[in-house]
Amino acid sequence: MTFRDNARIDPSQVEDRRGIGGPLIVGGGGVGLVILIASLLLGVDPTSVLDAVNSATSTQIENGPAPSECQTGADANRRDDCRIVGFVNSVQAYWSDEFKRSSTTYQPAKTVIFSDATQSACGTATTAMGPFYCPNDEKVYLDLSFFQDLTTKFGAKGGPFAQAYVVAHEYGHRVQHLLGTLGQSGRTGATSQSVRVELQADCYAGTWAKHASDTGYLVPPTQSEIASALDAAAAVGDDRIQRQTQGRVTPDAFTHGTSAQRQRWFTTGFESGDPGRCDTSGTL
Repeated sequence: MTFRDNARIDPSQVEDRRGIGGPLIVGGGGVGLVILIASLLLGVDPTSVLDAVNSATSTQIENGPAPSECQTGADANRRDDCRIVGFVNSVQAYWSDEFKRSSTTYQPAKTVIFSDATQSACGTATTAMGPFYCPNDEKVYLDLSFFQDLTTKFGAKGGPFAQAYVVAHEYGHRVQHLLGTLGQSGRTGATSQSVRVELQADCYAGTWAKHASDTGYLVPPTQSEIASALDAAAAVGDDRIQRQTQGRVTPDAFTHGTSAQRQRWFTTGFESGDPGRCDTSGTL
């Protein structure tokens, strides 16, 4: 997805923790839920994630420029971290306008980019867990290496708009938090609250995509770019991940929805451009 070269982007919305070391401690009941959901999404054994977290003592050092150097859309077109800054800016600008239309106020949330592992108020964030939104500190956590995993481990085609989909999905959870609809449930299953929350976040990502160019940061997405977002959504469907990792599909263990559902709800949001159409309380 192409940013407008002269668009001004705000790096203060992204916190860079790449290369920051220190002791990592797992604590609280919230991290168990986060690790369970994230592990099921990524197709890994939750106990292996816990073992990795408990043995981690420092983050991997990456010698890259800081996102504070990201100032324009041209920077976002050249650098992955600047691209994430731009996407965060655009997504939050969209939701700020959307909330204003409803006579409410959107409260921005930062994205933390990290390498290997870092602390969140929901427990320790690790690369293996994938991106997530932590309601306890109201931040999105993202290791940029996830986008490589998206293609190498999950078979997605990747590309900038696939990255945009991931960012917009996580900020969909931010919106749910502000609206009081995020909730937390340890239950799994094809019709569980967890699945409904995730599919609604996919739909919210679609509504942003519809209006992305209206935020002033991006040019309108092409059909090919929308296809890459749909491809990414399919790549992280519960049924596809389960088939790849265990050779069978177990609907009772679903946490995010099937590939077809994730694509359908993103499409619902994109085609309507209306968050009001993202009600997943009924038939999925």
